[in-house]
Amino acid sequence: MKLKDKVGIVTAAAGAGIGQAIAKKFAQEGAYVVLTDYHEKRTMKIADAMKSEYGEDRIIGIKCDVSNRVEVENMAKQALDKFGRIDILVNNAGREILNPVEKVTDEEWNIVVGVNLKGMFYCAKAVIPSMIKQKYGRLINISSIAAWVGSPMGECSYAAAKAGMIGFAKSLAREMGPYNITVNSITPGVIPNPFLEKIYPPGALDKIAKRAALGRGGKPEEVANVAAFLASEEASYVTGETIIISGGRYVR
Repeated sequence: MKLKDKVGIVTAAAGAGIGQAIAKKFAQEGAYVVLTDYHEKRTMKIADAMKSEYGEDRIIGIKCDVSNRVEVENMAKQALDKFGRIDILVNNAGREILNPVEKVTDEEWNIVVGVNLKGMFYCAKAVIPSMIKQKYGRLINISSIAAWVGSPMGECSYAAAKAGMIGFAKSLAREMGPYNITVNSITPGVIPNPFLEKIYPPGALDKIAKRAALGRGGKPEEVANVAAFLASEEASYVTGETIIISGGRYVR
């Protein structure tokens, strides 16, 4: 098992998408998993299901709005109280609002930046002290291909926030190197899930996905496999990097 007895936090892990797939992959690889999401009932439902499959003592569900510093700090404290350490943080929480830039309100901008960028900062800041103390850690930011290619569909705020996550990770990797803490980003292409299907026009995701070299959208499990690699000892000399999982939609 790649992650045997490591402790990993995965944000926005209660939805039917990348976060939940990563949480399950970590558990399959032997990790203790801290499952967080802003939706309390859904978080506990998924946590209970995972406890039944992977062990009551190996999973904890915590309601957490990552844009709320107090809730993030409380989440990190609960994780440390429960498991005694934090080895992995996956900043997966994201928010996307489609609106042309001239119509984006301050509130919409603050929501998107608050969840994607400020939430990532709060979570990293909350876990780094314990990682520095133990001289070990893995931070993984789930960004987006939008950070590289942009979008004509009213995603300026989202693309800006996701690009910011990559820049943050590159700088943080340099800060954390002396403490044996790696920091990397993953930029998925189109990974269909119920939330995206609600906010995009009908058929839009399929059209975008078909532009990939592989001619399809990705699966959450395909992102989870890369996250597990970055969280493992197999990636012990990988830091400050950005891995694109877009099926060839974007090649650099």
